[in-house]
Amino acid sequence: MITMNDVVREGAPVLRERAEAVQLPPSEEDRETLKKMHQFLVNSQDPEMSVKYNLRPGIGIAAPQIGISKRMIAVLVEDEDGMEYSHALFNPRIVSHSVQRAYLEGGEGCLSVDREVPGFVPRYHKIKVKAVDVDGQEIELKLKGLPSIVFQHEIDHLNGVMFYDHINKENPFERPDGISIGR
Repeated sequence: MITMNDVVREGAPVLRERAEAVQLPPSEEDRETLKKMHQFLVNSQDPEMSVKYNLRPGIGIAAPQIGISKRMIAVLVEDEDGMEYSHALFNPRIVSHSVQRAYLEGGEGCLSVDREVPGFVPRYHKIKVKAVDVDGQEIELKLKGLPSIVFQHEIDHLNGVMFYDHINKENPFERPDGISIGR
């Protein structure tokens, strides 16, 4: 079981590396790691489990965050309509995106960052992601709003990018033209 003790914190070199693609079909070890990453999110969102194991609630996690430089992410998030996005993916990539941008009004956080980082993180409002799921099946997801933002945050981790790299250093709360609030 993955706990917060397994999550590497900012400053760890692995968080700034470009992660390696996972060989397909995935090995049993990679499949098990990805399943554990997804289970961490399930556990972290369970009130009893999160207290029992001292887990910070998470809606996404990338393999570099547990010290593994491979292109694997897990996401467990609901959109504004209550639709659940529950995915454990190998080699996710954004294949298209909207011109329109979005951000979260309250900013973003990260399991690997133990401090508040104020500011808006501009993201694409809509994206299309292609990946391979934990069972080895190719999938394509069309995402918007909060799920789109979460996927972009996790895919950034695979490229050595932290969410605060996107924040305007001069004016962290500047609202660029044509940007909407992600929900």
